[in-house]
Amino acid sequence: MKKLLLYLHTAALFIVATSCELSLDPYNGKDANTIFATTEGVQTATLGNYSFLKTLDYATFYHFITEYPSDNVTLSGSTGNNFFFAYNYRHLVEMTQTSRFWRRAYEAIYGTNKVIENVEEGKSPETDQLLGENLYLRAMIHFDLVNTFGRPYAQNQGNNPGVMIRKDTEVSALPPRSSVKEVYDFVIADLTKAETLLNSTKNSSFASKEVVQALLSRVYLYMENNEKAIEYADKVIKSGRYKLVDTETYKKFFTLSNESNPETIFAIKHMVVDDLAKEAIGSMYDGTAGLGWGEMYASESYRNLLNKYPNDARQSFVKPAYVKDASGKDVIAARNGIPKYFIFKYSGQDGIQTLSSPIYLRLAEIYLTRAEANAKLGNAKAAIDDVNLIRTRAGLTGTALYSTTDLKGHTSVLNVVLEERRLELSFECLRKFDVFRNNLPMVRNYPGYHLLSGENTQVIQPTDPRVIYFIPQQEIVLNKNLIQNP
Repeated sequence: MKKLLLYLHTAALFIVATSCELSLDPYNGKDANTIFATTEGVQTATLGNYSFLKTLDYATFYHFITEYPSDNVTLSGSTGNNFFFAYNYRHLVEMTQTSRFWRRAYEAIYGTNKVIENVEEGKSPETDQLLGENLYLRAMIHFDLVNTFGRPYAQNQGNNPGVMIRKDTEVSALPPRSSVKEVYDFVIADLTKAETLLNSTKNSSFASKEVVQALLSRVYLYMENNEKAIEYADKVIKSGRYKLVDTETYKKFFTLSNESNPETIFAIKHMVVDDLAKEAIGSMYDGTAGLGWGEMYASESYRNLLNKYPNDARQSFVKPAYVKDASGKDVIAARNGIPKYFIFKYSGQDGIQTLSSPIYLRLAEIYLTRAEANAKLGNAKAAIDDVNLIRTRAGLTGTALYSTTDLKGHTSVLNVVLEERRLELSFECLRKFDVFRNNLPMVRNYPGYHLLSGENTQVIQPTDPRVIYFIPQQEIVLNKNLIQNP
């Protein structure tokens, strides 16, 4: 099986980064029919495909290029790391994070295609389950790619350039970029097919029917197909497989193993042996004990929002670091004048500071997906009810809750929902998409190294070319059919 995984790795590199001189002698005499002849072989190949997600190139770099451009975070100093250009919207055509994310994503897609091509549907419930898992993975990765390199679906009705669709293992093909709509259609087709095949209620480290339904609810929300977003959100909620944890448990939510967390729908499982230490997501957010870099903090605007209600349980995820002043009094520490408010959504699993299993889908998001879709359809009470459910779980009661006649200064129910999404889903790679897909500007009116000298605010409009990233230049060179983003 190591020979198979070597083949997947080598052939995928051929797709994205090599010349035609690369030797493709995949199995040393062992063909795919032999490898995929047993359920155990299919299982091993599938586990290999999941493993792509937890690499530095995928889990960490995807986080950098999606969360760092949001208004939830502030960088406390300049850095030679290329993520600086994701954070400050000064993109390069060749950035470490985007280049390696692109390559790892297509490497993983190749792996899923190898399974999908070689597993016959209907052979057994076990292999149908594994086929469905690979369809889910292929869809999820295409979805992450198109949202990173393609403009929001609502802009030009999905007709802007998206990314390459890879649905086979033909390594010599050089496909052009499909439109955003075509990629979304492909994602929906894969997920819909997977929904019919998945028959096992595995834990949240693996795909299941409900995982597929949860992702479909997000996909349809991003498409502005609000009826379908509600339909699939309802399927997940009514499945009974998940529940919101109570307020006290929620305060330690992100230190729990995903398997034991009843709210987690799908997570990228990291075990102790997978800890990336200073290259982990949490390293940039948590500098306690000197084990992480601790250079990216919660932004002033996010903290102001959070501090409206001091008893909000979500205060547990953002905490200041203290130092002693000259008189011995505790004061909030700062770096380059930026207050150190560490973020604790990616720390403390199994008692290890930099270890976490990043949550990709959880029940709170599904409630807020339903709330947003209902708000856009004019179902104000239904939207407010879901928002209040999330706020109540966060320990808020009484006047801290909304009603259709008391939006607490907001001009619309949609604004209420989007603010709650920001509060609840902060630092989970969703804020940037929530802002731009709703045709709103990203307003970063707080101190940080995103600002040029003399500036006090950075505003990125939803139509700005910098909303998305350049296709990695090396891929443009290797595939003349790819068109660069402006």
